[in-house]
Amino acid sequence: MPNYPIIDTHLHVWDLQRLRYPWLSSVPALNRNHLLADYRTACGAVAVAKMVFVQCECDPTQASAEAAWVTELAQSEPRLRGIVAWAPLELGEAAAAELAPLAANSLVKGIRRIIQFEADPAFCLRPEFIRGVQLLPRYGLSFDLCINHTQLANTLQLVRQCPHVKFIMDHIAKPDIKAGQLDPWRAEMRELAALPNVWCKLSGLVTEADHTGWTAAQLQPYIDHVVNCFGFDRIIFGGDWPVSTQATTYPRWVSTLDTALAGSSAQELRKLYVSNAESFYRI
Repeated sequence: MPNYPIIDTHLHVWDLQRLRYPWLSSVPALNRNHLLADYRTACGAVAVAKMVFVQCECDPTQASAEAAWVTELAQSEPRLRGIVAWAPLELGEAAAAELAPLAANSLVKGIRRIIQFEADPAFCLRPEFIRGVQLLPRYGLSFDLCINHTQLANTLQLVRQCPHVKFIMDHIAKPDIKAGQLDPWRAEMRELAALPNVWCKLSGLVTEADHTGWTAAQLQPYIDHVVNCFGFDRIIFGGDWPVSTQATTYPRWVSTLDTALAGSSAQELRKLYVSNAESFYRI
């Protein structure tokens, strides 16, 4: 376990009395409030110095209210240093009307408009969506990519058309760890990593494995490949709490990752757990 406070770049919290989250009705294990007090308890012995909140797929009509609520939370939790908010990038140039007020909030560091759940496999290649993503540098915002491994090829085409956007891949593109599938994820991730404006979060692996039977050995080849492709200058730790609770405790995930990287230098690990997050999210 790291012997210094780390930065968690992938935190979710929600209050069902404040906002609506339609997707939670199909995930009963998560369908209750998950608040900062719960997160503090869940961290256990892991010291967290800073956190970045990532949008939680509330009703899209409440997305600005979600960002405002988390901004309120930060007033009493100084470790909450960044917000990755939702915005309708599929509106193309018209998305500017949504991005401008978000960017005016100094806590908002990036946007996540989830691609994974779109029925159209080519959603991310729609010209208006690409244009919406291309707007982000105008507002000093990065983009969190949330896809599954079957969408990697199209995502590569999106990223190539947005060379001025800072991207970070959430959850290592959600490979099918449960089935032990490595290809074509392995080759496509190497292509993605060849693009210098793309970073990757080591997060969410356990929920792509067998929730009750995963082992560290099953995760190892995926962790090794991401590190090999992106290097220690472009990988960042993410806890993915509370989604990760379906498969692990918070300390177990940190310990598993730390053990998987046991051959790394102290400087490399500090990049993963601290300095890369500070650089990418400007916190």
